[in-house]
Amino acid sequence: MPELPEIETTIRELKRAQPPVLGACFINVWTDFEKMIKKPNDFKEFKKEIKGKKIKKIWRRGKNIIFDLSENKSLLIHQKLTGHLLLGRWERRNGKWQSKIAGPLADDPMNKFLHLIFFLDNGQMLALSDLRKFAKVELWDTEGLKESKELRDLGPEPLDKSFTFEKFKQCLKTKKGEIKKVLMDQKVIAGIGNIYSNEILWEAKVNPFKKTEKLSEEEMKRIYEAMKKILKKAIEVKGESISDFRRISGQKGGFDPLRKVYRREGQRCPRCGSIIKKKQLKGRSAYLCPTCQPF
Repeated sequence: MPELPEIETTIRELKRAQPPVLGACFINVWTDFEKMIKKPNDFKEFKKEIKGKKIKKIWRRGKNIIFDLSENKSLLIHQKLTGHLLLGRWERRNGKWQSKIAGPLADDPMNKFLHLIFFLDNGQMLALSDLRKFAKVELWDTEGLKESKELRDLGPEPLDKSFTFEKFKQCLKTKKGEIKKVLMDQKVIAGIGNIYSNEILWEAKVNPFKKTEKLSEEEMKRIYEAMKKILKKAIEVKGESISDFRRISGQKGGFDPLRKVYRREGQRCPRCGSIIKKKQLKGRSAYLCPTCQPF
C-alpha cells in the first residue's frame, strides 16, 4: 500500500505539473468500476456533482489525497493496496485505454489498470490505476470532510514541525503493544505502513516485537529520529516501487536501493552481516536483523 512518502510524492508532483493541475476544472469522468465511488454511492450523481469544479488545493492527510474544489467541495482519494494516480493522455482503442505518451505510462504493466479517469479542461487526464480495485473515491462538502471521522480519527503527521519528541512519547503511551504494530496504527501516527515501519525500526536498532511499554527513553529517541530520517529520505527519492506504486509520470520511485530489511529475508544485514529474518506479527510481515535488533 502506498504510504506517506508515496502519497506526498504524488501530491508534490501534481502541484508542480505542467500544464498546471491546480486551477484546472473537471469536465468529465469515466469509470468501469462504479463501486470505487463511495460518496455519493451513485456514479451518475458523482459525475454530475464534480463536473465544472475547479481544483483549488491539493493536500495530504495520512494516506489520503485530498483535492479542495470550488463550490465548497472536496474530493478524497484513498489508493488502498494497489492504486496510484497517473497524469497523462489516453485514447480508447479496442475497448482499452492506451497512453498517447510514450514511456512508462505506455510500457509499464502496472500503469494499465485504469478504472477511473478524470478529464481536465487543460487537455490532461488524471487516471487511477488499481490492480486490485480496492481504492475508494469520495466527494464531500469541504467542511464536512474536515470534521469527518475519516480524518478526525487520524493521529498526528510525523513530519510536522509540531510533532516533537515529547508528543511522540505521548503517542506511544496511548497504545500498548508491539512497537511495529503501533507505528502502523493510523490512529496513533498517520501515514506509516509496513515498508517504512520495518525500515525505521532497523535504523533505530529496535526489535519490532518489543512492547511500547518496555521501550527505554533512548530507544524511543532513536525511533523518533529514524522515523524523521527515513520518511524524509523516501520523499526525496520519490517513494518505493517494489510493488505497485508509480509516480504520476508512470515512473518508479527511487527508494528501492535504499531498503535495508524490507523483503530482504535471507540476505545479509548491511550493518553487521547477520542474516535478515522474516517473522509474522499479527498477520503482517516483520523483517529484522537478529543481531542489530535483539529482543
